[in-house]
Amino acid sequence: MKSSKTIKKRFRITKNKKVIHRFCGQDHFRSRKAGKIILKKRQPQKLSKSFEKTVKTYIK
Repeated sequence: MKSSKTIKKRFRITKNKKVIHRFCGQDHFRSRKAGKIILKKRQPQKLSKSFEKTVKTYIK
């Protein structure tokens, strides 16, 4: 099975085998969002275990 290019661009596997992705909604229309939300979205987010398995199969 070929690896999915779109999933490779959106997700990254760390050294400890965790799957990390970037929060959505950071490119434009940020002025109307609250400061707390903007700060929270700067950090990458870890995926849940159930979704992590499917992403790992597509990245291989």
